[in-house]
Amino acid sequence: MSYKAEYIWIDGQQPTAKLRSKGKIVPDGEYPPVWGFDGSSTNQAPGENSDCVLNPVLMVPDPVRGGDNKLVMCEVLLTDMTPHPSNTRAGCAAAAQQYANMDWWFGIEQEYTFFDGIKPLGWPDNGFPAPQGGYYCGVGSDEVFGRPVVEKHMDACLEAGLAIAGINGEVMPAQWEFQIGPIGAPAVGDHLWLARWLLYRIGEDVETVDGRNPKPVKGDWNGAGAHTNFSTNKMREEYDACVAAAEALKGRHDLHISNYGHRIEERLTGQHETCSYREFRYGVSDRGASVRIPWQVARDRKGYIEDRRPNANCDPYTVTRLIIETVGAAATA
Repeated sequence: MSYKAEYIWIDGQQPTAKLRSKGKIVPDGEYPPVWGFDGSSTNQAPGENSDCVLNPVLMVPDPVRGGDNKLVMCEVLLTDMTPHPSNTRAGCAAAAQQYANMDWWFGIEQEYTFFDGIKPLGWPDNGFPAPQGGYYCGVGSDEVFGRPVVEKHMDACLEAGLAIAGINGEVMPAQWEFQIGPIGAPAVGDHLWLARWLLYRIGEDVETVDGRNPKPVKGDWNGAGAHTNFSTNKMREEYDACVAAAEALKGRHDLHISNYGHRIEERLTGQHETCSYREFRYGVSDRGASVRIPWQVARDRKGYIEDRRPNANCDPYTVTRLIIETVGAAATA
């Protein structure tokens, strides 16, 4: 018997990359081999030299097809087997290896929005729903829209063995969040990209899912982020290391902002639980800060911190690489 392997990769679209996938039949007992694709159709190669390589990095059970079928997360290589310029995973893996002695843990909160045509799911055809206030972690058909897909997606992530930690309804109606982690890097990026693919794939049958827009609705409505929680072995033992990590992020704020997702200035306005992209500050329990130190971390004098700046459309490999490089370099200086 053979099984179906769905190869999944990240394309070269700019300014925000998209997921691509295609299926291969693999003989039973064999691991999915290195494969290829037409890079001229994914903004990753010219037509006259179009071949790109798919190198499997993670294989998990396929909860969509079921049975013995698999999902295969891949990195993109050139034909000389070196990382493709669009391959941000390679840089993340290198940074994680460089600072491996710090034992990094990451947890990413992925926000996304359901749409019904051009309007968010459950919104009136004309005008707006009631103002924000009752939707966050809400219950009831007047406040919650899209739950069947959310539950199906969470089940699919569990069946695939992904490190999903939970789900919740968000502040804007029709907006939701799922969390991946805590796990290391680049694994957290592998798991998040696969969870995104499952969300889009499941959404094909029922709703439109928008996970790439940092400000789905203009005006007095929350944007969509990917808050990134992280810790090192020192941070999990000493509060001073948590503060030092926040201070290190302050020193390279502009670099992080420029790599945390397209149109970040539309979301980080200083309103709607954000700090303006033009400034950096951190504080205990402060969801209006760039970096939040959870109250229990301040109480226990150890733990983790939350970088609240990344957009929903961020590349988790890039975000985690920058955090590792910034905090790692400061800790070892």
